[in-house]
This record gives sequence, C-alpha cells and structure tokens, in this order.
Amino acid sequence: MIDISESVMQFLLALIVVGPLIGAVAALLPAPPGLRGTSPDQAVLRHGVTVTGAILIAAVVLALGFDHDQPSKMQATTDISWIAALDVRIHLGVDGISLPLLVLTALLTFLCALYSYFKMPMGPSPKGFVALLLVLESGTLATFAVLDLVLFFLAFEMVLIPMYFLIARWGGSEGVTGGRQAAAWKFILYTLLGSVVMLLGLLLIGLNAGTFDMVALATDNGRGLSTSVQLIAVLAIGLGLAVKTPMWPLHSWLPDAHTAAPTVGSVLLAGVLLKMGTYGFVRIILPIAPDGMRTFAPYLAAFAVVGIIYGSLACLALAKQGAGGDLKRLIAYSSVGHMGFVLLGIATMTPTGVNGALFANIAHGLITGLLFFLVGAVKERYGSADLDTLAGATGAALYGRAPRLGGLLAFAAVASLGLPGLAGFWGEMLAMFGAFNPAEGLSRPAFLTFMVIAGFGTLLTAAYLLIVVRRVCMGAQPQEAPREAPQAGAPQAGLAEPARFTDVQTYEFAAWTPLVALTVLAGLWPAVLLGLTDPAVQKLLAGGKS
Repeated sequence: MIDISESVMQFLLALIVVGPLIGAVAALLPAPPGLRGTSPDQAVLRHGVTVTGAILIAAVVLALGFDHDQPSKMQATTDISWIAALDVRIHLGVDGISLPLLVLTALLTFLCALYSYFKMPMGPSPKGFVALLLVLESGTLATFAVLDLVLFFLAFEMVLIPMYFLIARWGGSEGVTGGRQAAAWKFILYTLLGSVVMLLGLLLIGLNAGTFDMVALATDNGRGLSTSVQLIAVLAIGLGLAVKTPMWPLHSWLPDAHTAAPTVGSVLLAGVLLKMGTYGFVRIILPIAPDGMRTFAPYLAAFAVVGIIYGSLACLALAKQGAGGDLKRLIAYSSVGHMGFVLLGIATMTPTGVNGALFANIAHGLITGLLFFLVGAVKERYGSADLDTLAGATGAALYGRAPRLGGLLAFAAVASLGLPGLAGFWGEMLAMFGAFNPAEGLSRPAFLTFMVIAGFGTLLTAAYLLIVVRRVCMGAQPQEAPREAPQAGAPQAGLAEPARFTDVQTYEFAAWTPLVALTVLAGLWPAVLLGLTDPAVQKLLAGGKS
C-alpha cells in the first residue's frame, strides 16, 4: 500500500462523490474543439468513459492509501456544518465496510460506460444517457460515503430519478414502450413509498438522540434511545431499506425493472443499487438501534429464507421447458434469493453473519453484474431473451456457436450457485454459519431452522442455474441452410442466422474480464475482503469500541 496524507485522502473521497455530478453537467454542454471525434454522440460517450475512468482511478488510489492496519477507523473524513439549526453536517468518511462498496460501484459504472461506448442502448440522445449514468454513480457513491442520516437519505433518493429514466427511455426494445414505462413507474413508486417511511424513522432517531451523526449514534449504541423509539425506528427504516434490497414480499418491482432495463441499467441495478438497502441495515440499524433490531431479527431472518426459497422456485418455474421464461427475468428473481442470504447474515447479529452478508454483497455485485452483461449479449445476438426461443428444439448450442460466450455464461452460473473457489461461496457459507450460532438473546432453534431452509435453497439455486446452462449452452449446433433469396414479405426466422452469429468481441472482453478475475480472486483469497470488513464489523457490533 502507499502512504498518502490525510488531506489528499479527503480530497480523493470528495472527488469520488462530487466528480460524477460535475461530469454530468459537462456531458450536457457542447464538446470543446478537438474532443468531438467523428460525431457529437461519440464525443459524449467518450466523455462518460473518461469521467467514470477517472473516478475509478481515484477510488483505487483511495483504497491503496487506506490504512489497512486500522480498517475499523473512519478515514478520509470531512466534517463541515451544513444546516446548523438541525445540526446536519456534510460528514464523509470510509472504513472497511464502505470501501469495498465504493470501489465496486466505481468499477461497475466504468465498465458500463465502456460497454455503452461500443454498444449504446437504443433510445434518445446519448447526452441524456451519459448524464443520467453519472448522476446515478454520484448518488450511489455518496450513499456509501456519507456519515449523516439526512445526507444518507438524500443520497439514497438521488438514484431514483436517473434509474427511472434509464428504464423508461432506454429500456426494452422497439414495440415494448408500454412495458418499460410501467416497469419504471412500479420501480419509482415502490422505492419512493419505502423511502417516505424510512425518512420518518431517520427523523425519529435524529430528533430523539439530538444528532444525525452516524458515527456518534453508532458509538452511543442505542443508549440514548428508548426501546419503543428503537422498535418504531427499526420498523420504519427497515421497511424502506427492505424495498430497495429487495426483501420478499416487497420485491415485485425488481423482475419488471430488470426485464425492461437496458443491459447497463440491469448491471447497475443488481450490482450496486440493491447494496444500498443492505448497507443501510449494517451501517444504521445494527449499531444505532440494537435492541429494536434484536426484536425484529427473527422476523427479518424468516422473510430472508422465504425469499431464498421463493426466488429459487420462481427461477425453476421460469427455466422449465414451455414456460416461456425470460432469461433476464430469471436472473432478477435469482437476486431475490441471493439477497436473502445477505439479510439472513445481518439478522444473526454476529460478526460471522454480518461479515458473510458484506462478502455476499460484493460477490453478488460481481457475479450478477457479469450475468446481466452476458444475458444482454445473448439477447443482442438472438434478438430475444426468451428461454424457449433460445433453446429451440435442440438447445441454443452456445458452446458450439460461440464457445467463449458459452464458457463465460457457464462460469457465471456456477459462480452464482456458490461453487467453492469462487466468490459466491464464502458469503452464503458465512451467513449460514452465523445462523448456526446467532447473537445472544436470539432463539437458536429458530435460526437453526432458518439455516436448514437456506441450505435447501442452495440446492434449488444449483438446480435452476444448471438447467439454464444445459438449455442455453448445450445442444446440437444448427447447420447453415443453403442461402436463397428471400421472397418479398417472407417472415424472418426468430433466431439469428448461424453465419452471422459472433463470439465475444474485444470490447466485451474488456468489460467482462475484470469481473471474472475478481470473482476468482475473491473466491481463492477471501481474506483480502474479510480482512477489511471484520475489524469494522467487530467495532460496529461492540458499540464503537474496537
């Protein structure tokens, strides 16, 4: 690691949060001479790659300058008074919990911008697309960096509008405008209603404790809040966070949003936006209202394991032959199950479980982000993500037609099902270990039951993902039919012609290789991530004491 002064670290964190906003404004302005390229569209897309690349470099430098000997300590902190009457402060900082999420967000946004430079989704002007992408990045990064409850809420809400427009204007394909508009409205209504309830809980904590500072509240560990205030706050804040996570049964906006969203929208929605909900549970509810959390923890765990089973059964139903299941929709339902493991780990209120939840968060961002990239590529080549259309009579035969694409899809699937040696394994295992021996005051028999149910969910997860690999990747390779001049008005085949089918292209390799490499690295060397999160989690659960 490198030695960087505290003032430079503060500047880097401020740049990471504010930089994308400045870039979003610049994206709407005319490109200066010399940077216009062959067209204004190319110039603004290049601008998006440049800004997100600069933010990623800043995040990597911040991670290298981070004091890894003290990951439980808030570093690169800025604390400036903003609204003195309410004691609301611009308070920024990172520790071992938030740093991996900052780097993950910066990485995924850069890869999405790079992918869009070569494969811009169909829709209005790229100017609006790039500006919305950068606003979305700024809001997500701010959520993981702010240490004030009011600022957390503002950052949490900041991502809604850009994601709404990405789904409504650039989502789906021609002819499905109604579907994408409905999905966008469902997304924003669910999340806005959840956020209103969450705001009431945040205000209740801040006004009763006399401060909105998350570090001070975590150090106090609920001692300044009565049990009834904690119960109401956990219920209100938990509902808002559960919608964003999403927790069963508040998940129904997610499959529609993913199915309608453009590829990069799905990557960011699954890769980073869902993490905002689970991060809120760890950063706010666990340390600030521990007594209220202890009361609701068994219910949270119960909803989590129902979500694991429900998500897996929904995926099995979609994967079944003749069900007409959409591959993007299936991956979306798989997120409900995977985030169930994250919530189960948090509900155990143990260092093992919470570390597992944070690890599963990062693993899900890497693996599901890769899966949505791959499904988008398959849909682009076939013109459809319908599983029955893809599989046809003998299977889509990706192994024969596009071996690299087929191999990557199979890799992402086995990583998602939790194969040992890949990132998906450790988080789910640690979450179940946490359920085996939950925190003091929680019913061990109940959590042992939850652990068994979650273990059964891993079998169902393996079943549906292997069915998907068999149906999409295997099968007899279609033979190229003799070429004849098509008759006027003749219907076109549903699938792309074999001769025109392309394997993974260079820009796709560039966008996907980092996710593959990090999935393997996190699976083989989990100590890199756990070494960051564990001291911070221990301090958080101990009431601010290392």
